[in-house]
Amino acid sequence: MNRDKYDVIIVGSGAAGIIAAIVAAREGKKVLLLEKLSKIASKLKATGGGRCNLTNTLSNEDFMARFGREGRFMQDALKAFDNKALVTFMDEIGVQTHAPDGFRIFPTSHSSATIISGLQKEMLRLGVSVTCNQRVTRLLATGNHIDGVKTQTDIFYAPNVIIATGGLGYPVLGAEGDGYNLASEVGHKVTDLSPAMMPLKTKENWVKNCRADTIAKVELRVNLKKHKKLRAKGDLIFTNSGIRGPVVLDFAREVTPLLKKYGEVPLLLNLTKGKNEEQIREHFKKESAKEKMTNILQLLKILLPEALSLELCRLAEIEPDMPYKKLEGKKRDRLISLLAWTPLTVTGHDGFKMAMITRGGVSLKEINPKTMQSKIIDGLYFCGEVMNLDGPCGGYNLQWSFASGFLAGKLLK
Repeated sequence: MNRDKYDVIIVGSGAAGIIAAIVAAREGKKVLLLEKLSKIASKLKATGGGRCNLTNTLSNEDFMARFGREGRFMQDALKAFDNKALVTFMDEIGVQTHAPDGFRIFPTSHSSATIISGLQKEMLRLGVSVTCNQRVTRLLATGNHIDGVKTQTDIFYAPNVIIATGGLGYPVLGAEGDGYNLASEVGHKVTDLSPAMMPLKTKENWVKNCRADTIAKVELRVNLKKHKKLRAKGDLIFTNSGIRGPVVLDFAREVTPLLKKYGEVPLLLNLTKGKNEEQIREHFKKESAKEKMTNILQLLKILLPEALSLELCRLAEIEPDMPYKKLEGKKRDRLISLLAWTPLTVTGHDGFKMAMITRGGVSLKEINPKTMQSKIIDGLYFCGEVMNLDGPCGGYNLQWSFASGFLAGKLLK
């Protein structure tokens, strides 16, 4: 049995856990950081393909809005540690940042290794005890007070424990849902869990013929009566088995829970940068007037890549080399309707092994947003993805991890 007593034990060494450790140590606390893998920050290392999009330049209000109705939960955390504070913090530990596109903020090295190195050096400077290969199997509590944690090989004592274990995405990087089990065993509710931020598979196999191009400014809509308000816009890429790209990664968090409920999810895609049927019709009229014998494929290629244009002709049962002027009205209407809203049916995904984040988690109703402390167990705190709060691509989830970890570490008793 380990006889050392700490002020706080942090379970998990992702972005949230590490910053919680640093902040608590800066506040004079004796800190133990436990990690079940052989190295810290495995998922942080892989974030953004290793480039690590830390945060973005949005105001706090706009930032919270992108998380949906639960976004207001972040208000106190962002007030304490927003994007500007994160950039300042990174500068303090020797990590320079920039926003090359004016929105997403990266380390200037565009390497997550730079960030991990800076965080490790700061923990070392502050005397944070980091112990790897220690899987926490149980929280120790007396009544409604936390006492410490039990691992597979030892027991560690502290009056404060912070759970920063992340979600279920990318299990090869250590995500196995440990935090959900620990939380539920002491009485916390864990909501339904779904993989998010991932490619989607479709019933239609014509998509495999359109893989060469990125389609810009696509709008996706769910075509289910009760869920027609669900929509997203962004760049889309067709794959061998479905769709991916920024808009799909963002929208997957809405689609995967529906897949669980309905088995398949019909979507409508506007592939013409927002043009409606009337605008497409006018476009064709105008372009076809330039040359009387303009064929359909030539008209479509003004709007879309050739491979996709050919597939849409096939779906509309129209010969691509037919002159537009000779196309009968019924077929013309069908083609224009397809262009305005192309149907696709999502039938699956690759599960948590390909999910960058998890939708769902420890219920926010049972966590104090001003401190990140449990409302059920005194001295128990949560931060990062283990909570029921997830956002889109673009630095949102990492900023939330850092902000919630900062608040938990700062306001420990």
